[in-house]
Amino acid sequence: MSGLIGKKIGMTSIWDASGKNIPCTVIEAGPCVVTQVKTIEKDGYEAIQLSFGERKEKHTPKALMGHFAKANTTPKLISMEFSRFEEGSRKSYGEVLSVDVFEEGEFIDVAGYTKGKGFQGVVGRHGFGGVGQSTHGQHNRLRAPGSVGASSYPSRLFKGLRMAGQKGHERRKSINLQIVKIVPEKNLILVKGSVPGPKGSFLKLERWS
Repeated sequence: MSGLIGKKIGMTSIWDASGKNIPCTVIEAGPCVVTQVKTIEKDGYEAIQLSFGERKEKHTPKALMGHFAKANTTPKLISMEFSRFEEGSRKSYGEVLSVDVFEEGEFIDVAGYTKGKGFQGVVGRHGFGGVGQSTHGQHNRLRAPGSVGASSYPSRLFKGLRMAGQKGHERRKSINLQIVKIVPEKNLILVKGSVPGPKGSFLKLERWS
């Protein structure tokens, strides 16, 4: 199988055999349940849907209750699709995958959503420099975006213009991260370096390719 769903626990550091201190991200990966198997004949493409985390039945729509019942499992919190497969790694409904999918020393990709920063102005969001000086009647225009367009032509704003708005909470992928340690009894994976997202956010772990 190509990967797992995980939850970011936080960061720590460990010492390697040479005495070097390595910063690591601790990820709780799995156990994940196979809740759907997509085929070319039925869906037009091949993929496996994994589900992770527990949710209360009273907070689960009936449509999802039936979806999880088909895999003979309890309602799950989050589901993701994986389309990378190794030879002979096809899975079936209800199969449970854990951290033994990966091995220490191999490289994986970790995708998640960055920390949300809320509504930000052009200085914080895009690094604008303001009007440059605080004298000559600038008053409160230091961090303003300035002119945004012309009137007669084009009489509109072009798409993609850098303006104030939501900053953060964007999907990002950190590639080629090395697994430095696996703790199977606690379903923990320690990867070298940082990964996107705040503590408690969900991550998609895939074998590096």
